[in-house]
Amino acid sequence: MANATNVRVRFCPSPTGNPHVGLVRTALFNWAYARHNEGVLVFRIEDTDAARDSEESYEQLLDSMRWLGFDWDEGPEVGGPHAPYRQSQRMDIYQDVAQKLLDGGRAYYCYCSTEELDARREAARAAGKPSGYDGHCRDLTAEQRAAYDTEGRKPIVRFRMPDEAITFTDLVRGEITVQSENLPDYGIVRANGAPLYTLVNPVDDALMEITHVLRGEDLLSSTPRQIALYKALTDLGIAKEAPAFGHLPYVMGEGNKKLSKRDPQASLNLYRERGFLPEGLLNYLSLLGWSFSADQDVFSIPDMVAKFDLADVNANPARFDLKKAEAINADHIRMLDVQAFAAACEPWLKAPHANWAPEAFDQAAWEAIAPHAQTRIKVLSEITENVDFLFLDEPVEDEASWTKAMGKGDPAALLTTARAKLDAADWTSPESLKEAVLAAGEEHGLKLGKAQAPVRVAVTGRTVGLPLFESLEILGKEKSLSRIDATLAKLAA
Repeated sequence: MANATNVRVRFCPSPTGNPHVGLVRTALFNWAYARHNEGVLVFRIEDTDAARDSEESYEQLLDSMRWLGFDWDEGPEVGGPHAPYRQSQRMDIYQDVAQKLLDGGRAYYCYCSTEELDARREAARAAGKPSGYDGHCRDLTAEQRAAYDTEGRKPIVRFRMPDEAITFTDLVRGEITVQSENLPDYGIVRANGAPLYTLVNPVDDALMEITHVLRGEDLLSSTPRQIALYKALTDLGIAKEAPAFGHLPYVMGEGNKKLSKRDPQASLNLYRERGFLPEGLLNYLSLLGWSFSADQDVFSIPDMVAKFDLADVNANPARFDLKKAEAINADHIRMLDVQAFAAACEPWLKAPHANWAPEAFDQAAWEAIAPHAQTRIKVLSEITENVDFLFLDEPVEDEASWTKAMGKGDPAALLTTARAKLDAADWTSPESLKEAVLAAGEEHGLKLGKAQAPVRVAVTGRTVGLPLFESLEILGKEKSLSRIDATLAKLAA
């Protein structure tokens, strides 16, 4: 088995649909392991399923890797000594290896029909025996094969598993042994000549000299079969040695079920569209099965790479918690310098996200409000509705906020008093504006929290948002008082 020197790991997604967070977690652990050990990350595209793979998904994979900040040492757009790195361009390699396995007696042609296989499996289950392939075609004579060929049967190619238990040490789960009766011979080439994943994945790992395979727990059951294939490839001089395997814990979604790529919250695009920072999302995903330390959940990605050790990967399933993901992302937003934060928000200050005319955007107002916004939002997309009151002619009317702020007491009387005191206040000082509203509240027997709610709704349209008195200062006296006047007119009507 390989050790941690000269590390070569691979990330090998299929270009089907949108990338999902489980896939990103796998990419992250491989990338971090390669970088921690000054090794090589091979980015390989497993695109042999022409019915499901698409060029659009391939381009999306590349774009996602770039957005996340992952670099790779070999693969698409980079090249490398083991090119090509798309399996659809390596078919002649797989055909050659399959033929060598056949010639070396490590594989054989299987002519069993689906109906025959199903009948024998059912009979085995009824007898309480393992229901895997029973080796029916393992030792066919040349005459038997010729007879099947004459019938017009098209054989698949099966790998001949050894008649012995297979033991390996999983880097996450420790020693695992699987008995031979649970390891039937398996197909590696379809009847139409197309190679199966069971062949192409280990062959590519062998030819690309992968030392460590870090992948999801769902692939654990296939590992003994692949180890047997590696030994055959090594015996035939195709591979040097088997890689070490580490199977990462399941990511769980709702109801303690494995997070499926079909689950809405699994899509990477969802988090990009909501304005997660790559650093925030990766920080959270790294905690799904790994621990930085007992008392620290928020850290930079370079710090994660410096500390990443497979010994700290937990075999237990990890639950995806959206609220925790948002909280960690919020911490990463706070960690940005204000210029970087302002730049990161730019897409959400323009169409199609912004609900104001482009010419209404005020750069000076945005730069003034940005430091206050940075401490309040969890994801970047929240910036749009937090600052829209600055760039709209009148604030967005939120009915729930209006009812909450104006539905009790005498909001018109309070607003009238607050307007008079704000009119006399110093508009270059948020503290002066706060004192004005506080004084208005005291005249009406209200504490600041209750007194400022109607003012906030009148000026911003919402009961929650950025710090009120800084917002009033940035919006300016004329616009602020005009909005209070409009609210008083509405209350009077």
